[in-house]
Amino acid sequence: MTTTLRPSGPLQQSTGGARSRPYEIRVNSRRVGALLLAADTPFGPTVAEIRDLAVEEPDRRRGRATVAALAAEEVLRSWGCRRVRVSVPAGSAGGLRMADSLGYAEYSRNMAKELPAEPPALPEGVAGRPMTEAEFGIWLAGARESYAQSWIGRGMPAQAAHAKSVADHASLLPGGLATGGVSFGVLEAAGTPVGTVWVAPSGEASYVFDVAVAEEHRGRGYGRGLMLLAERTALAAGHRVLALHVFTDNTPALRLYESLGYRTTDFNYAKDLI
Repeated sequence: MTTTLRPSGPLQQSTGGARSRPYEIRVNSRRVGALLLAADTPFGPTVAEIRDLAVEEPDRRRGRATVAALAAEEVLRSWGCRRVRVSVPAGSAGGLRMADSLGYAEYSRNMAKELPAEPPALPEGVAGRPMTEAEFGIWLAGARESYAQSWIGRGMPAQAAHAKSVADHASLLPGGLATGGVSFGVLEAAGTPVGTVWVAPSGEASYVFDVAVAEEHRGRGYGRGLMLLAERTALAAGHRVLALHVFTDNTPALRLYESLGYRTTDFNYAKDLI
């Protein structure tokens, strides 16, 4: 029996080169699953994603998903894509095995923690407070540059990265520091600001959009204090789950989150198409 992809909808394409199309996974003429191919990532039309790949239960564990992913890569090559990304739920043992067998490399993780009912105490010697308007202006300039550099470091052209940074911050913070629902906290040690954390609602949870220890104060455990401050903020907003995203190469941050009880919800992988 032959596993193939068959388009299940029209090709959607923009003037900028982005495109997407849904496909059915078929064994001969029988539908056994589906996926969506999309070349609409922030990196432009040469970087694509395989999304929502699912094989129906009776046909799982027969290599259908692996063959479908390989067929999807061929479609993306025909689109001119040079890199493909895929997100795999942490609980999908088969998906994780497939990503490994096909040569995908992990680049980041989505993580979350179920929070206790009582707010955690901050470490001795530190205190949290709201960010001031003056501090926000300084923070925003630095955050825009840092965010742009993170995209540049992962292959995005500098001009596009800086434009994306300005646009994303404007979208997420239309009212600046006064944007509804958002919280900016400052961690102080002996009255000196040592770091900041940005927390905002995301569905039924809270999400850490940015956390940073000032460079001159790193290596002293203040990252833990900032994350505990974020947990207190989430609980104050009525949320019992706090989520975040971390790049796999940021080993200190990853180890910190794991030590605080955060668990991976999704592994994000990428592969160069040769």
